This record gives sequence, C-alpha cells and structure tokens, in this order.
Amino acid sequence: MGMKQDHYLTGKLLIAMPSMGDPRFHRAVIFICAHDEEGAMGLVINHIMPEIKFNDLIGQLKLESDIRINFEKLNLPVMYGGPVETARGFLLHSNDFYRADTMKVNKSYGVTGTVDALRDIAKGNKPENLLFILGYAGWEAGQLEAEIQQNAWLVVDPDSALIFDKEPKNKWLQAVNKLGIDPAMLSSVAGSA
Repeated sequence: MGMKQDHYLTGKLLIAMPSMGDPRFHRAVIFICAHDEEGAMGLVINHIMPEIKFNDLIGQLKLESDIRINFEKLNLPVMYGGPVETARGFLLHSNDFYRADTMKVNKSYGVTGTVDALRDIAKGNKPENLLFILGYAGWEAGQLEAEIQQNAWLVVDPDSALIFDKEPKNKWLQAVNKLGIDPAMLSSVAGSA
C-alpha cells in the first residue's frame, strides 16, 4: 500500500533508445497495456511481421461470416508485439469497441485478445482504429523501472495518430519528435557502434 498509481506507465508509450542492446526492441515503440507492482505488459506497435499476412491468418482461423468481408481491403499488417507468447494475438484498438474480455487500458484505448473479437471485426463490427499484434513484451516486478533508470527507454504520452499510423516505420521518429528531441542527439549519446 501507499504506492501511488501515478508512477506506473499504463497507457504510455515507451521509445527504445538507440543504445538498446536487445535487437528485438531495436527502435521499438511500445504501448504499455498494464503496469503495476507486479510488473508490466506492453505491445510493440511499430514492428511489422512481413512474412505473416492478416488475411492468411484469418483463413487459418476459419473466420467465416455471413457478410463477405473484403479482408484485402482491411489490409491489416500483422505486428510483432514482443518476444512473449508470439502465437497469441491481441487487438489494440480505440475505445469504441468493447467485449466482455476487453482490457480497458484507459478512456482512449482497449486491448482484446480473443478470436471472438476477430469474428466481430470479420462481420464488420470493427473499431475505428485497430492494430493486430502477435506476442507481447513483459517485465517482471521493478524491471521496467530499472530499465528506464538505465535510460533504455524514453516515455511519452500516446496519441492515436501515432499508434495507428499506417506507416509503422515512421512511429519511432514520430514518438521521439513528440518529446521535442532531435533523434541525432540520441545516437550521439550512445556513441558510434
């Protein structure tokens, strides 16, 4: 008790510093879905899995709906959410979509991780904004706080334009720009590799 909620980063974005040693998080932007004294869970929102197509995935799940949807038109990239449970899918979406198992992150965003949610989307009941993400990033108690103290991550407030941008490769720069930092300054801190 006595721990104030406000130093937790639920609903914030983490930006990987160029000095980040872990290649899985190279220039990652991570949306923190949950963070408390037990640890943290987040979804990388800017790494596409080019070898996996959303449409193929939907085919594998045999999501038939009475209304034929044009999944080509949905054209959702499949994002690499992190190294934990990489076969597990998550929808990160705007708050206009809510199911029994949706985890409301805050008043703007929710995360839903069920095939039922995909069925809904297949029927055309889709949120205004969504990302389809496989896997997630997890931290044990105190681990994320420690990494932030070691300057592995910068923290920034999210905005929908950045999270749901159609060009994931722009997100890291957009996030850094939000902080008003020149990205060149960041790499010079890390020294040249």
